[in-house]
Amino acid sequence: MKLVISAAIVTGAGGAILAWARWLKRRQDVWRIRLADNIPVNSKFWRERNKEAGDLLYVAIGDSAAQGIGASRPDHSYVGFLARSIRSRTDRTLRVANLGISGATLGLAIESELPRLAKLDPDIVTVCIGANDVANFDERRFEREIAVILDAVPSHAIVADLPSFYFTSGQKKARIANRLIRAAAAERELTVVNLHRLTDRQGLWGITTQFAGDLFHPNDRGYRIWAAAFEPAVARRLAALQASGDADATTSPTETATRR
Repeated sequence: MKLVISAAIVTGAGGAILAWARWLKRRQDVWRIRLADNIPVNSKFWRERNKEAGDLLYVAIGDSAAQGIGASRPDHSYVGFLARSIRSRTDRTLRVANLGISGATLGLAIESELPRLAKLDPDIVTVCIGANDVANFDERRFEREIAVILDAVPSHAIVADLPSFYFTSGQKKARIANRLIRAAAAERELTVVNLHRLTDRQGLWGITTQFAGDLFHPNDRGYRIWAAAFEPAVARRLAALQASGDADATTSPTETATRR
């Protein structure tokens, strides 16, 4: 009798888990469609922001996370949160050129984002790219392409490593990719922010509360965490710009002309 009851419990539990897995899969599929529909909306939003004037120019190199896919609105991406943080720290106006492309790999960023960057003279640059390369990870290609990207950005660019993939098979690949990102950035003396460590610390709480329904893109809470990873480095960059501006203000026109 006890064996029969135990078997029934195990069978019931197994059925419940299977039903939950099927529900989760259907939910992910629905969210993937929903978020795909948001891609042109978010892209248009950032194109419009790029037209606005500003004393400072913030340029973002990235993918769908830069675009804010998964957030409740486009400017709730980490780029949007950083833009608000920058505005709160300075009395100067800000223009945002979000060059991120949803689905971008390193190769696509080289092909489509770097030519646009070359036409700009940014005061602040963030680079957060490479997560889409993990699925079909090629270590040599990743090393080669991240070098091309980091060669193209200014010396003050702020580079993020890849976020945590938590318990998925992508975590090992992400760690390899992050080693390559850090090595390439160190060779060029670029600032690196540890996005992986900060997101990894969120653990199960982060997995359950900081992702959109597709369980891949962050939601508003998740993007706030991403922005928090960048903020100390962005604050230091703003301080350097302020110091540079103060120095220019105390230099006479004759000295400025001579220096140039």
